[in-house]
Amino acid sequence: MTANKSFSRKDRVSEQIRRELAELIRTELKDPRVGMISITDVEVTADYAHAKVFFSSLAGSENLSAVMTGLEKASGFLRRELGKRISIHTTPQLHFVFDHSLERGADLSKLIQEAVAISDKTDPDTDR
Repeated sequence: MTANKSFSRKDRVSEQIRRELAELIRTELKDPRVGMISITDVEVTADYAHAKVFFSSLAGSENLSAVMTGLEKASGFLRRELGKRISIHTTPQLHFVFDHSLERGADLSKLIQEAVAISDKTDPDTDR
């Protein structure tokens, strides 16, 4: 087997952790602070001891600290349940990180729409 595999074991483990955490949060976590979040990515260290769990939330930036508190409080439970569902030697410590990319994408889309609207008003001859 070559060292440059297209989908390494670490990638497969990260993806499995992402899927399992999303399911656990959706079905098992009862903390109202967490609400509706999406797990966007998981990065696992080479020794599988730690996992950065990137998430986005529909709760908005103003509720981010409450969401983070809820996730940190639940991290022990989530790690324990994750250990039951996936078979790796060490279940990683979970470190939650807010993923700003969806928020930035929405802001950019809004700016583009505004620019197009301004362009349409100033140049009515443009065919679209």
